Amino acid sequence: MSQAINDQLVLIGGKSAGGKSASLRNLRNPERVLYLNCESGKRLPFPAKFKQFTITDPYQVHEAFAAVSPGGTQHDNFDVVVVDTLTYLLDMYESLYVINSANTQKAWGDFAQFFKHLMQQLVAGCGKQVIFLAHTLENLNESEMNMETKVPVKGSLKNNGIESYFSIVIAAKKVPTKLLANYASELLHITEEEELLGFKHVFQTKLTKETVGERLRSPLGLFTTQETFTDNDVQLILDRLTHYYA
Repeated sequence: MSQAINDQLVLIGGKSAGGKSASLRNLRNPERVLYLNCESGKRLPFPAKFKQFTITDPYQVHEAFAAVSPGGTQHDNFDVVVVDTLTYLLDMYESLYVINSANTQKAWGDFAQFFKHLMQQLVAGCGKQVIFLAHTLENLNESEMNMETKVPVKGSLKNNGIESYFSIVIAAKKVPTKLLANYASELLHITEEEELLGFKHVFQTKLTKETVGERLRSPLGLFTTQETFTDNDVQLILDRLTHYYA
């Protein structure tokens, strides 16, 4: 049986105020973007023409992906699906379905299956450009004695890590403009205002020796070393993926 292939599955991780949501501002054809707000309806940091839904039950996200998949009622209406954020989506599941459960062991098993079904069936089969945003946390990896940055998750999902389900994982962060001077490329533009401020919101696409503990990943050769830092514009990332897989 033929099935839609999703080769544009992006995870954007970062700390609060790192520029994750702002990176969505230049998405092409915004009226064809389905934006699933899992953060209590918090407003985007820019005016957007996205079709926006506030998620109050995590299974609404399952329903949304089913609706935009081939054969779904909304398949022809959307090109991009955004989940903001995966962290709050999983926290919502824990609050609604785990904490007050009479059988917490079973509830944590259902928690893992909720996420696996979302990624392995619904997201994988929808055939849309899919962007998940997520908060990251720094922890000391005692076995390797370095700081590790990852998307925190509870239960058995912690064993493989959330990042393993994505074809590309990038980090949204603030970086000093002095450091960025070594990474000039067509994907990085520093404005006069950013020069004056001394920092820029960027995406980090590849590891550096200072960030070996981060869980960044991308297809082989998608970015050059010179493109380790790019503008925090997710449309640039989607365009690069389109060209890469063409």
